[in-house]
Amino acid sequence: MRRIRKIGSWSVVAGAVLLAASPVFAQEGDLLNGANTAWIMTSTALVLFMTLPGLALFYGGLVQAKNILSVLMHCFAIACLVSVLWLVVLYSVAFGDANAVFGGFGKAFLWGVGADTLAGDIPETVFFMFQMTFAIITPALIVGAFVERMKFSAMLWFTALWATLVYAPVAHWIWGGGLLSDGGWLGDVGVRDFAGGLVVHLTAGVSAVVAAVMIGGREGFPREITPPHSPGFTMIGAAMLWVGWFGFNGGSALASDGAAGMAITVTHVSAALGALVWMVIEWVQHGRPSLVGMVTGMVAGLATITPASGFVGPLGAVACGLGGGLVCYWATQTLKHRLQIDDSLDVFAVHGIGGATGTLLTAVFAWSAVGGL
Repeated sequence: MRRIRKIGSWSVVAGAVLLAASPVFAQEGDLLNGANTAWIMTSTALVLFMTLPGLALFYGGLVQAKNILSVLMHCFAIACLVSVLWLVVLYSVAFGDANAVFGGFGKAFLWGVGADTLAGDIPETVFFMFQMTFAIITPALIVGAFVERMKFSAMLWFTALWATLVYAPVAHWIWGGGLLSDGGWLGDVGVRDFAGGLVVHLTAGVSAVVAAVMIGGREGFPREITPPHSPGFTMIGAAMLWVGWFGFNGGSALASDGAAGMAITVTHVSAALGALVWMVIEWVQHGRPSLVGMVTGMVAGLATITPASGFVGPLGAVACGLGGGLVCYWATQTLKHRLQIDDSLDVFAVHGIGGATGTLLTAVFAWSAVGGL
């Protein structure tokens, strides 16, 4: 009996490998690609991992010890709230096909979407889940701007309204229906954002700085700035973000192919360079580098390469890593010391400025003459 069970288990594994390696027929003759489906399902898990627990730990280590549970709860609650809203209405607004400005309500509650409904050559439910993880992490990023000074109930209202009025419409304007329909009006005029430099990072960054101005600074800011209570937590969370970003950018190819492979490659190179640039600048200016500085530079490199990741080659990755590290470091100093805006965890300076920088660099390094795709 033992031998029979062992053979049976290997048979299941072999069958799964064969399914992933070759397309199978779905309803009405459409082709479902098992390899692409498996990769996007994996990427979905990786992107959710970026928020829970990656971003939660990253932010949690940067605040005062008394506020770490608040940050963790905010991130967890946002994941739950946005997941439900995504099913109810946000997915339809972002990826419906009503027109180039508004997706409509035709796919609310996944109306008309079954287990065998396809988006391109993957199940639409998988596409739905993958895009949901993007909608989750974007408002969670904004938490870093008003951390330690917004009530939990206010944060929930802000998240629900922001995701409905900002994230979903902007996603539709740039990405349109994704694999489901034509692009939105910004995509139609040539805006290119492979994995969310505009949709995720720039929208979160701009909203973060506006929220920080409206709420006001923390008590004692800018004279008294409390140092991070646990750089170790921040580094662990940053490492999780780095790993999860492979799904964030690589999964945005919506296929298991060379484009996804290049996206992962340039993502890793840009992250490493961003960290090194930040380290060198701190070393020169302050006499020694810091762990928090290095991981912040890493995130800057990742945010900068995000819009370009599917369009550029290694040279573009180098430009995004160097540019993101330099420009985002300058922005952190400008916002904190010149403008005196208490964007507590530098959401605008890192994500907003990084996303905008990467979008501009895409226009140059996507050119085939410099190795672009």
